[in-house]
Amino acid sequence: MRLRLFDRALIKEMALGGSVAFAALAAIFAVVLLVRVLGRAAIGDLANDAVFPMLGFGFLRFLPILLSLALFIGVFMSLSRLWRDSEAVIWMNGGIGPFDWMRPVFLFSLPAVLVIAFVSLALIPWSVTKQTQFEDKLESRDQVSTLAPGVFSEDRLGRRVFFVESISENAERVGNVFVQSVQQGQMGVIVAHQGHVRAMANGDRFLVLERGYRYEGTPGAADFRVADFATYAVRLQPQVIAARGDKPRMRPVAALFANPIAENMGEWVQRIGVPASALILCLLAVPLSYVNPRAGRSLNVVFAILIYAIYNNLIGLSQDWVARGVLSASQSLAVVHGGMLLLLSLAYWHRFTGTPRA
Repeated sequence: MRLRLFDRALIKEMALGGSVAFAALAAIFAVVLLVRVLGRAAIGDLANDAVFPMLGFGFLRFLPILLSLALFIGVFMSLSRLWRDSEAVIWMNGGIGPFDWMRPVFLFSLPAVLVIAFVSLALIPWSVTKQTQFEDKLESRDQVSTLAPGVFSEDRLGRRVFFVESISENAERVGNVFVQSVQQGQMGVIVAHQGHVRAMANGDRFLVLERGYRYEGTPGAADFRVADFATYAVRLQPQVIAARGDKPRMRPVAALFANPIAENMGEWVQRIGVPASALILCLLAVPLSYVNPRAGRSLNVVFAILIYAIYNNLIGLSQDWVARGVLSASQSLAVVHGGMLLLLSLAYWHRFTGTPRA
């Protein structure tokens, strides 16, 4: 299919604008996500070696939204520039009709919408499943494996507090160890020069501390007892992982339709809604981008932001409606996306029936 000069020029500009928008959005989101994940790692809630995997899982989960928003920004800003610089009027005087604007927008957005559909329908369920398995693996590790040097870390039962100054790469040896525990109302504090993890034949694991002291007594009283030791073994409690149910977010599309209950259909509505909204918003950007060079250009930007926010919130609400049985999946799609298609038709009629050609 041969593209006209108008199509090639507009597609090139939209691709440049969309790429810049995606790079900026991805960088901002990655920084915010990295700060959040590093915050969990700093307080000992997340192991250091889990930072980048969790960052990847989090970024992939929001990738369809980032792609959809970048696509809409690229189309909207490119078309707005044409109207602002009066290039759109020149193209229309050269024979470009109202619906000729849809052709390059559709050709540009369709490949990106297909990518969004693939990520939303197939890649995210796989990613959520892998993230759940990864988190279960992290929780099944013993306390020493999750320690970070220089950070106080409490076990999941809240009975012990660990602190190590250094830890080996394989998490088998630690240096300058502090352990606080409370047993039968007695607080015990252990300070050791170093320690190592020892696995027993029955599967139990112990942190064997070397060359240290144990202080034991009642907080607020002066009857503390002090004992030095050459070695002292602390049993590492095995982590009991609560069984996680199979959530709709983890199920592939085939599994959703194999058991079309309300929550599965709600998940399907949300997944298909992201790529559908991306295509409709790109086409809606054509009439929204109209700018009168003699007037301000901020009003159409405000409308574009409001429409994008309302549309995406409606997709989230439609998932809840279907999951609670208020609407069926087909009714939800008709109400949300059918309503936006009606708005798209009205916007084209309003904008281009009165748009001047000179």
